[in-house]
Amino acid sequence: MSQSAYISLVQGSTVAEIDLNGVKEQLHHYREQMSLTGKQLGWDYAEAAFPYSIENKPESKDEWFYLKGINPKYRYIVFGTGKRDEAGASVPYIHLVLPDDSTHGDKSKANELCKWIGKQLQAEVKMFNGRTIYFNPRK
Repeated sequence: MSQSAYISLVQGSTVAEIDLNGVKEQLHHYREQMSLTGKQLGWDYAEAAFPYSIENKPESKDEWFYLKGINPKYRYIVFGTGKRDEAGASVPYIHLVLPDDSTHGDKSKANELCKWIGKQLQAEVKMFNGRTIYFNPRK
């Protein structure tokens, strides 16, 4: 059975809305940061830290895209965006889905990406295990 995680842009987040291009920008920024880390360490850390290519399918109609693993340890992570009503307000979110044939490597990497994007956007992250991490400033 597929599993889902959500990155919600709540009050205090660095951005008020995000679309698929914004998510792709976050992933490119992540890869760039890992590349810089690799330069400091003296090896190609970007390949190990982000072992995926960003893919689109024609039937997605710009509603979702997926990361396709470039080695056998990794298969797929699906990304989408949307909005939900919560207490009379519209809350934008990023939805990550691990399809049925995803590996443990995919789940680990998806958890890492959720936390990293959540921290960058100061968002509220509901992980695959149901736990919530609050990166947004709360009073």
